[in-house]
Amino acid sequence: MTKTPGKAEPQKPISKAEREARKAFRQVDAEKAMTEHEIAQKAFSERLKAERLEREAAAPPPTKAQPKAKK
Repeated sequence: MTKTPGKAEPQKPISKAEREARKAFRQVDAEKAMTEHEIAQKAFSERLKAERLEREAAAPPPTKAQPKAKK
């Protein structure tokens, strides 16, 4: 059996149990994705903080510029 171009096959109705299972899997996947995102964000934030502290430690301490005398 081959498909004819331009014609869509009618969708097969899904059972109530299958809908419930899909809903449960979507919820689990969403929670997993949010957890992974939060972990990645925390790691990114910590890396930026470490880089900033490293830069600040390597740089000479800021000196106050003395105001120029007016002529």
